[in-house]
Amino acid sequence: MVVGWALPSAHPGRIVRTLVGGCPRLNRVSANIDFAAEGLLDGLDGAEREQRIELLERLIDQGYSLDDLKRVANVALLPAEGAVGGPLLYTAREIAQKTGLGAELCVRIRRAGGLPAANVDDRVFIEGDLEGSRLLAGLKAGGLGDEEILSVTRVLGRGLSQAAEEMRRLALVLSFEPGTSEAQLSERYAQVAGALTPMAQELVSHLLLLHLRHSVSNELVNATERAEGRLPGARPVAVAFADLVGFTRLGEKVPPDEVGHVAGRLEVLSSEVVEPPVRIVKTIGDAVMLACHDTEPLLTASIDLVAAADAEGEAFPQLRAGVAAGEALNRAGDWFGRPVNLASRITGIARPGSVLASKEVRDKLTDSFQWSFAGVRKLKGIGEAPVYRARHLTSAATPSEE
Repeated sequence: MVVGWALPSAHPGRIVRTLVGGCPRLNRVSANIDFAAEGLLDGLDGAEREQRIELLERLIDQGYSLDDLKRVANVALLPAEGAVGGPLLYTAREIAQKTGLGAELCVRIRRAGGLPAANVDDRVFIEGDLEGSRLLAGLKAGGLGDEEILSVTRVLGRGLSQAAEEMRRLALVLSFEPGTSEAQLSERYAQVAGALTPMAQELVSHLLLLHLRHSVSNELVNATERAEGRLPGARPVAVAFADLVGFTRLGEKVPPDEVGHVAGRLEVLSSEVVEPPVRIVKTIGDAVMLACHDTEPLLTASIDLVAAADAEGEAFPQLRAGVAAGEALNRAGDWFGRPVNLASRITGIARPGSVLASKEVRDKLTDSFQWSFAGVRKLKGIGEAPVYRARHLTSAATPSEE
């Protein structure tokens, strides 16, 4: 397999030695390590065991320590760690000394970003952490509080952890070919990961800028908020949930790859159907959450999304959706409050291929959609509430109700 990217050196071993920041151990110190006694050969026999020994010896010769080999889940992918971001250089205490952030805050920021917990004297920070901490120190000096910094870090960490998982998967796809040994996979994966990283960084930066631009251009600030100089605890919003019917049962009948394809297809359908000002808040496996300050485009998007799932054919599960509107709290890109809970409960009682809405939504959009009364339903944690099925005005009415 030929990868169409180049790293600074033509020799992978030299690349790894440079990245780990140490001198190559050319005296074959691996001969002094009992890999079996250290648990590095557990469960391996025959050719697999020989390949693992070859890989471990190569990694030791490239400058990795026994502790390095033992701390990772997959030793074959260890060189890629150095290719992505470089070596571990700093402790939280050292970052604090260089930036003024405070060692404990550095540790909290790391955890808020979704990374493993660390003590202030653990050497777990790379050069990029130092650069990022300097930026955060500037924000703090500009008046941003610790909790605001941690909140932004949590949001970015959630989204970027998913992006990182997908990039990891793509790098592995590009690294595999039939008959690949562990040593070959280790070398190729480090090369591919190292080459993909700068591209991913530019892409993330570009997409974040676009989303910030869109968010700023669609922000609503009313006269009361301007007068008081603060944002309210809650705002009017319309919320919708749409979930795949029978997704749990599907997972018991088909291979995981097929289930993953269905969930992935839902995310693709959502991104293709949903348009601003409606926003995809999150996808949760078999469900997607939408939100909008304007109720009509949200209900339109919900009906269109359910129809798009139907158009996928019998091999794709049907969607059902629930829509509600009211005052809710926006935090870290998510929404909390009664309309969120109500939309979720309504979704749970909707029939496959249908969209149910609360009375508030129906009353606001009486003339904009075709409505049919679906009864007064008992909703868990909410009580009894009237719900209505919504269709586009061009839809043909059906004799059956929900």
